[in-house]
Amino acid sequence: MAVYTHLGAHDLAGLIAHYDVGELISAKGIAEGVSNSNWLIETSGTGSGSNRKGARLILTMYERRIEPGDLPFFLGLLDHLAAHGCPVPRTIHDREGAAYRTIDGKAVALIEFLPGVSVDQPTARQAFSVGEALARTHLAAGSYAQSRMQTLGLAAWDMTIHDCGRDALAGIDPALPDIAFDELSFLAGSWPGGLPHGVCHCDLFPDNVLMLGDRVSGLIDFYFAATDFFAYDLAVTHAAWSFDSHGRQFRDDVSKALLAGYESIRPLLEYERSALPVLARGACMRFISSRADDWLNTPPDALVTRKDPMDFARRLQFYRETGALAFTGGSGA
Repeated sequence: MAVYTHLGAHDLAGLIAHYDVGELISAKGIAEGVSNSNWLIETSGTGSGSNRKGARLILTMYERRIEPGDLPFFLGLLDHLAAHGCPVPRTIHDREGAAYRTIDGKAVALIEFLPGVSVDQPTARQAFSVGEALARTHLAAGSYAQSRMQTLGLAAWDMTIHDCGRDALAGIDPALPDIAFDELSFLAGSWPGGLPHGVCHCDLFPDNVLMLGDRVSGLIDFYFAATDFFAYDLAVTHAAWSFDSHGRQFRDDVSKALLAGYESIRPLLEYERSALPVLARGACMRFISSRADDWLNTPPDALVTRKDPMDFARRLQFYRETGALAFTGGSGA
């Protein structure tokens, strides 16, 4: 989440008037994340008199890496997963039944606000719950009628890194060009095929999970969701959760709990498990490439916190050195 576009009170109130959620009371920009503009919206809610209850909602304006033509897939997925009991926010449709509207040529959607907090240092019990929740979304998405091609796969990582160029990458960190180009060569010859697949979240970082104690109360920000290997989605989540925020320390207890939680709902096939080391290296490359691009190309006036691609270069080095041990314990971390 982030804020690239600034909307005034008049614009926001006019937009909210198209929904049956009451009148706009307040709106606050949300600075986390890098791809879309987001606001926490409070309205007077529906009903009347003593029965009138206020509402808290999330307003998203789609800015980067998201095509408007994909929005029916993303927003429909939220409604589908919510209807199947997953802790996912529903889309709030306007009075005409539309899931999104446009402002100055940009698509916007209103999403249900879910309670909970994102954790910076997850416990093993919280990681277990996240693994369970991820597996449940994989099973529930099996009956979702739509699909979406993965647009942030190996070819996209390669193109992004080449577009950044060695000199610019070296400006981020002198070691980054060799790390990125060497890894792309490895992945091109090692990426697995034929694994079980379906619609995946593909971006399940701690800031995209809301917790109430040890329980997952919300999975949010599905705007990178695509049809991919379930084990890749698990590898992305493993890389996001099993290290400190800068990728310097591996947390074996969190790793084991996350995998155990996932397999308590959807046991991995043996060939999925054996593919995890390569898939995790790919997950690191995905975020090295996108973070490098954001680092170099984020507008200077955007309310955005840029994220260091070297945080994932360090994770990548760990997976290179440990291989399967990262997923079975005994990694020495």
